[in-house]
Amino acid sequence: MTDSDSYSDRGNRDRSIANPHGRGDLAGFRAGTARPSTESAYLAGIGMTGGYGKGADILHDCTISVDRGEIAVIVGPNGAGKSTAMKAVFGMLDLRGGYVSLDGQDITDLSPQDRVVAGMGFVPQVRNIFPSLTVEENLEMGAFIRRDDVRATMEQIYDLFPILRDKRRQPAGELSGGQRQQVAVGRALMTKPKVLMLDEPTAGVSPIVMDELFDRIIEVARTGIPILMVEQNARQALEIADKGYVLVQGANAYAGTGAELLADPEVRKSFLGG
Repeated sequence: MTDSDSYSDRGNRDRSIANPHGRGDLAGFRAGTARPSTESAYLAGIGMTGGYGKGADILHDCTISVDRGEIAVIVGPNGAGKSTAMKAVFGMLDLRGGYVSLDGQDITDLSPQDRVVAGMGFVPQVRNIFPSLTVEENLEMGAFIRRDDVRATMEQIYDLFPILRDKRRQPAGELSGGQRQQVAVGRALMTKPKVLMLDEPTAGVSPIVMDELFDRIIEVARTGIPILMVEQNARQALEIADKGYVLVQGANAYAGTGAELLADPEVRKSFLGG
């Protein structure tokens, strides 16, 4: 990332974490654009229509995407389908229209388990840790698909989240909310994912903890891992976003860079409190 990026002064740049890719292609990606370009996207859900089981559609021709090294944020009012869109990309509901691609390959028919093997890491909003297991055991569980030595990756997780090293022998259920979220993100990173998906990572945490989590998310993105994130703290999330999506009733309402959406008067008035 360059120093002109909205979050160039955030995160710990002293570690050996540097994004070699820079911003993706944002051509055609402007505030007010309901259907953004996905030509360069590493992960994309395109024209997604569907819901749960045989119920009514929740998503309506919804498109979201993220490229290497980017942070893409999905925001919108309650009930807008934000988490549903994430789950659709991860294969947790059947699509009646549209498709999902990863690194140029159609993965629409893959199960969530197969998508993890293909390189997708997903951190759900709730029930995202094993509370009775220690922090280290939780991280080890995250490496279940690997057959190589995971110790180097675990050290990287501890470098990213130093408090987890201090509490590695403590049951995860005894940690604070922010620390449990760090365990959940760390466990997903133990799979060495090619893309990381986070559903409401700062839900229920204090503003100070939220800023710390966002800094860690920025550091992960600087390694080149694309991050697709649903976030209720829309203004703060868009401040660190390379691009953002505003969903309304399961459909794209606005799309653009984080800075463009923050500056758009309609987005500010309707979704950011003016």
